[in-house]
Amino acid sequence: MDVEIIELGPDRLPEVVALCRRSLDLPEDAAEAPAVVATLAVRAAADRPVLLLGAVRDGTLVGVLVGSRSVTDPRRGHVDLVAVAPTHRRQGIGAALLADAETRLAALGASEVLLAGNPPHYAWPGIDVRYTPAVCAALRLGYRQDRTAWNMTAALTEGSTALRPTEATERRLAERGVTVRRAVPTDLPALEAFARATFGGVWDGELAGSVGRPDAGTHLAERDGEILGFAAYGSARPSWFGPMGTAPAAEGSGIGGVLLRRCLRDQAAAGLTEAQIGWVGPVPFYSNAVGARIERVFFLYRKAVNGA
Repeated sequence: MDVEIIELGPDRLPEVVALCRRSLDLPEDAAEAPAVVATLAVRAAADRPVLLLGAVRDGTLVGVLVGSRSVTDPRRGHVDLVAVAPTHRRQGIGAALLADAETRLAALGASEVLLAGNPPHYAWPGIDVRYTPAVCAALRLGYRQDRTAWNMTAALTEGSTALRPTEATERRLAERGVTVRRAVPTDLPALEAFARATFGGVWDGELAGSVGRPDAGTHLAERDGEILGFAAYGSARPSWFGPMGTAPAAEGSGIGGVLLRRCLRDQAAAGLTEAQIGWVGPVPFYSNAVGARIERVFFLYRKAVNGA
């Protein structure tokens, strides 16, 4: 195969974006290629080792892979994105990129590689089931399906459930001493501490990427200076909602629905006609609160490497 696999530097990110725009078959993914590449190759590099690999033929970039090591478990490597130019498919380029990534991630200490999102900076939870060739390639290359995940979509058009007013609920909360407001940068340490203490996980990066940015935002609920919940949007890209969390003691109070709809109103005001809720856990909550529907389904895969 007359293709060379090389590491790409930041100077080639415009080529990576252009390739992804041509190669991602789903229109919504192709349209958001700049945000996806920035999230995976730039912002993620702040807190983890990131691989940016290119397949080059006759000096032309014909394939790209972005991978990274897990933030929480260094024994896990992730492949976050693989894209091959349409005219160069079925020539082993994707397989070559994956093999190279597996070797490099193993050298970083990974004993398994996941074809799955690596929060807090990820593009998708896994492989969208509509990318059938990618699913077939994963199985052919020895990956086994691990889990299934899904995103939900909330309509942001006039009259939609997602844009219902929240003022009445906010007044009821205020009568109980609860204040709901937009978070500002000085709130970030308290938000991160609340998220870590209440939910664990790795939401710090997503919160940092949402608070105070012009195309993103976070809303919070507090009482006597104590945070009771938060909701964020725009960390991965402007059309995505999440993460979101409410303190167990405040569940059922209406705080979650208010925070969610405040964020969705912001996204609607920015001109979006729908928002995508990423990697959803409580499907009934989002369905009931804002009429969201499951629209994207993802298969997540894993494979032992380095003889593990």
